[in-house]
Amino acid sequence: MSEKYPFIPDYLTKALEDTSTDLIDVMHGWLKVEMLDCQTAMEDNEDRFLQGYMEALTNAYCMTYNLSIDRAHIERTLA
Repeated sequence: MSEKYPFIPDYLTKALEDTSTDLIDVMHGWLKVEMLDCQTAMEDNEDRFLQGYMEALTNAYCMTYNLSIDRAHIERTLA
């Protein structure tokens, strides 16, 4: 975590401060890193917590796509 933003990982600081970057994209990037870290932790480890955590991450990752798709649809139909 960063000193400036104690709840945000250091690698997300630049994206957070770039106000032209949608926060859903920042969340999407964080989820990808978490999923890769979890996948690595699951190698040769059948921990049910890790399996559940991966499922939750996957669901949230899918939601970032669903939100982006539906937002784009709304923007197209309202324009």
